[in-house]
Parts: sequence; structure tokens; C-alpha cells
Amino acid sequence: MQDENGISFFGALWNGLLWFVQNIAEAFYNFGYAITHPQLWLDWSNKEAIMRFVYYGGSVEFFFVVFTAFLVMTAIGIYRRNFMWGVVRVLEGFANTTGRFFAWAGLLMVIQQIVIVFMQRVFARPDMAFGLGIPFQMDISWYAEELKLYNALVVCLCCTYTFVQGGHVRVDLIYAGISHRAKRVVDMLGSILFMMPIAVLVWMYGWFFMWRHLIVPKPSASDTLDRLVMKSRALRWNVETIGFSPNGFNAYFLFKILLVAFAAMVFLHAIAFFYRSYLEFVEGPESAGKYLDKDSLGEGEEAYEGTH
Repeated sequence: MQDENGISFFGALWNGLLWFVQNIAEAFYNFGYAITHPQLWLDWSNKEAIMRFVYYGGSVEFFFVVFTAFLVMTAIGIYRRNFMWGVVRVLEGFANTTGRFFAWAGLLMVIQQIVIVFMQRVFARPDMAFGLGIPFQMDISWYAEELKLYNALVVCLCCTYTFVQGGHVRVDLIYAGISHRAKRVVDMLGSILFMMPIAVLVWMYGWFFMWRHLIVPKPSASDTLDRLVMKSRALRWNVETIGFSPNGFNAYFLFKILLVAFAAMVFLHAIAFFYRSYLEFVEGPESAGKYLDKDSLGEGEEAYEGTH
């Protein structure tokens, strides 16, 4: 029995390793085929193309295309560190630009709340209308519930920006007392073992969760490609427009889209953080913070930076 279990265990291990290597090899073909046949998944006038897009967005094939691209970039970056620094600067620049733009949603949230209070308490209006030529008129309760969207924009799209700026709360038990290179090893392990897997899991669940609120028949993560293509015969857009109250905010499908965007941005920044940690490990303490674009409160406020 032990021998049989031992053989089956090592056989399963070998089969798993073989499956892993085969998927990496097939990723080059899958990527090439996708970019040379965009009509199969980008021509959304064709219902089958929509279902292919839904399937491949949460598929094993797509994961290995992304994973293989990461391996290739890492190999190139190890050989040419300037290339890896370039990837870091681009990804951190993307996080900073996106975060700095959508951080203004916090100001819009405050302004809109003030307007809502004035319209309700001072002018006693049940609705508000905005627009140039074509007014956008909704009940005040709609605008009140919409405030949650601004909060979601800040949380989902400013998360990696906050990471770049060092603004997330951290529980430090041993990190501060270890050496520079040991810190970089911890950072690399954290990005590989925690950031990337969690981002992948959120993407996998969020992807199909999003599409189940956009189209019918509702796709499932367990559906095969053939089954989804078969479902495409009855496909139609059915964007979620149900609110929590009769006249409340009715665009909650945007939250599902933001969840997917959040997962994608966290995964991309995990790559940037892994590369930065590796480069700072190789180049030593003098490279700490190299090319890091951090916000400044202005001259004379240096003591307060990093505490906001």
C-alpha cells in the first residue's frame, strides 16, 4: 500500500510538473494566436466572440500567458538591469498617475454631500438636475447612494498609488531590525507569495462575478469554452440596474468592474514591487528608493512626509 501510494504520489507530482511546463510552452502559441485572430474575441458584434472573451479572461490559458510574460521579462531584466528598472518606473508611474487622478473623487464626494445637504435642508428639493443642454435629473437619494461609488474609486484605483507612497498601515514585528538585503528578500517573498496569488484569486472570482451582472445567460467559472459558445446563441446584454431603494443608485455593476480593475492593478504592482526589491537587493543600500516618485508636502514639511 505504501509503495502504491508512493508511486501514485510521485506520478501525480510528475504529471503536475509536466502540465505546468506544457502550459508555459503553449502560452507562446496562445498569445500569438490571440493577437493574430483578434476577431475571434474582440468582434463583439458576434455573440460567440463575447463568450470567448468571457471564457479566456478567467481561463488557465490567460493565466499562463501572463505568467510566461512575467518569466520572460524577469529573465531579460536579470540580464539587463536597465530594462527591469524601466519596467519598475513604468508600472509605478501608472500606479501614481491613476491614483493621483482618482484621488480627486474624495473631493467630489465631499462637494456632492454638501450640495445634497443644501438641496434637502435649505431648498427642500426632492431631486437634483445637472447638465448642459440635456439635464441629468435624479432623486436626491440616487446622488446620496452614489457617494459609495466615489469611495470605491478611491479604494480600488488608489490602492497601488498608496503602496508606492508608503501610505498603507503595516504591522512591523521584525522588519525594521533586519538588514537591507534581508528586507528585500522579505519584500520579494511577500510580493510572490501573497500579493500575486491574492490578486489572481480576486481576479478569478471577480471576473465571472462581473459578467454575471452584465449578460445573460449567466456564465460560470465551471463552464467550458464549448458550453459558453453554445450559450452565446441566447446571449443578450442585461446590465444590472437594480438599486437598494426605489429611487436609489442603480449602477452597481460599476463596483464589479472596479473589483476586476483593482485585482489587475495589484497584480501589476506586485511585479513592480518584486522587481524593485530584487534590484535593491542586487545593487545594495545605495539603490534604496531609486527612481521612486513620492509626493512631497512642500519645502519645510519633510518631517511630516510618510506620516499621512
